[in-house]
Amino acid sequence: MNSFLKKLCVFGSLLAVLALAACGGGGDKGADEASPTNDDEATSFPEKDINGVIQWGEGGATDIISRTLASIAEDEVGASLVMQNKTGASGAIGAQYVYDQPADGYTLLFGAENPNLYQLLGISERDYVNDFVPVSIIGQSYAGIVVNKDSEFDTLEELVDYASKNAGKLKMGTSGEGGLPHVASAMLKSELDTDFNLIPYDGDGPLAVALLGNEIDVTVLAVSAAQEYVESGDFKMLAVLNNSSLDSIPDVPPITDIYEQFDQYLPWGPFQGIFAHKDTPDEVVQKLSDAFEAAQNDEEFIEKLTSLGVDPLNLHGEEAVEFVKANQSTSTWMLYDAGETEISPEELGIPKVGE
Repeated sequence: MNSFLKKLCVFGSLLAVLALAACGGGGDKGADEASPTNDDEATSFPEKDINGVIQWGEGGATDIISRTLASIAEDEVGASLVMQNKTGASGAIGAQYVYDQPADGYTLLFGAENPNLYQLLGISERDYVNDFVPVSIIGQSYAGIVVNKDSEFDTLEELVDYASKNAGKLKMGTSGEGGLPHVASAMLKSELDTDFNLIPYDGDGPLAVALLGNEIDVTVLAVSAAQEYVESGDFKMLAVLNNSSLDSIPDVPPITDIYEQFDQYLPWGPFQGIFAHKDTPDEVVQKLSDAFEAAQNDEEFIEKLTSLGVDPLNLHGEEAVEFVKANQSTSTWMLYDAGETEISPEELGIPKVGE
């Protein structure tokens, strides 16, 4: 009889276990309900500081604009923005770092246009279109061709004439392959048969220092980064890469006033934007976009951009995506048509603008 009771108890216990399993396990279910889901995390975002990674060095256009906006945006975001510069490889070091972090919105890339060219130039597998989602496109900048105040060149025609007749003698500072000066030099080479000795630096700030110290003969800087040096008389800006003059530097001629053939490339220029990992939850991206949109409506920030020769854009969502794609198309095909790369943008699935 005792043996029967023991077997009955064992059988009863087994039934109880099976019943709990069929219900999903009462104790485990409670634990699951207490664990945050992705929706819960998006709702409570942000719960800690957000890291902002600037892919260029201190003092350049991207650095100035990013840090100015970050200080305004903290109240809108509801968290501190801890900014840091991660330079190298034409900005690819910073871009890869952000890509390698968890896709949770707590690490953002404050970047410029360069990742649009990485795959074409073999710099990195990363690019904006496939690996990131734009949180905000802040503004469209313009570029200027600049020389030291003591340079023998006072006009773009003089510079072009020398660079055409003395291949490789003039040192042009660049921010690496795919950077603004590299693309601009390809444009000049294609249309005017110039030939520069390209010297790489880590962004606009180091480039400006190099030009001040006469380490280089010429460079192409975002107007926002060069303007203070032009106004102080340290630099001469020979032309802006645009098809009309800029209000911030009205005395500097647009390049199309000197060489009409550049009109086919313009308007074109660098831009600044904020990007998150492509797998960041949509709700988090939307929260960030809304916060940065509000911050960019700040009158003082708009005045700051305008004073730097930057057109405020404040683009988000599909508009931002289309802007990035159009910039990638223009820049990649410009380099390819100039003979600066053997890889065709078509091989990467990048169409020409308008196609």
